[in-house]
Amino acid sequence: MLAGLIGREIVLKQYIEKVKPLYDYVIVDCAPSLDLLTINALGASDSIIIPVVPRFLDAKGLELLLKTISQVRRYFNPNLVISGILLTMVDNRINFTREIISLIEKAYGDDIRIFNERIPRSVRAAETSAVGKSIFAYEPNGRVAAAYAALTREVLSDVA
Repeated sequence: MLAGLIGREIVLKQYIEKVKPLYDYVIVDCAPSLDLLTINALGASDSIIIPVVPRFLDAKGLELLLKTISQVRRYFNPNLVISGILLTMVDNRINFTREIISLIEKAYGDDIRIFNERIPRSVRAAETSAVGKSIFAYEPNGRVAAAYAALTREVLSDVA
């Protein structure tokens, strides 16, 4: 539906502006693709947290996303801020994972915050989509729920 609209990149922003006074935060979770919905989310956002799985192709995709964010800033959302990079689905037992994390830190760590909290890889977390529950409802005492709670504290400490 959005493809044929004039101003299609800011449709979501217009809807969010209507409800923004009712909320402290509006969180938009996007699929890992650079489609029109993601562009809308970038156009509507004040800030962005970039989740990155520490794998080679995902790290390469980060370059493309950063170029897209630059274009979004240039054309229709100059105030978009990158809050940080979130490493997710991390398995520290794998040497290559640690190498990719190191490469990400070296390439972007001076310019973009990399959150201290990392979300671990977990079969239980992957199961949440199939059962339609959040990690807090599905496995509230697990390490992934604890990591997300710690990330929330880390993010909120910046705005407090």
